[in-house]
Amino acid sequence: MTDEVNPAPVDDGAADAPAGPVPLGVVRTATGHGEVDALLERLADADHLPADVHIEVYEDVHRGLRDALTALDAAPAPRPYDNRS
Repeated sequence: MTDEVNPAPVDDGAADAPAGPVPLGVVRTATGHGEVDALLERLADADHLPADVHIEVYEDVHRGLRDALTALDAAPAPRPYDNRS
């Protein structure tokens, strides 16, 4: 009977190396508003960046969404009852 010896695993340091970015897989649903949808798609950029750079993407998207909402507030509201016959 022959005893087989299993060699000890080689420690190449890979376990100590930080893992690369992994996409979260968050589904982004289109809103139908082109500017907002483009900003939401920009969030996908964070999936491929290190965590310490995510804040730049989030701040950029937040600024764009805030500007889009501000533009809606600045637009005159439609007056549905002005069309009298």
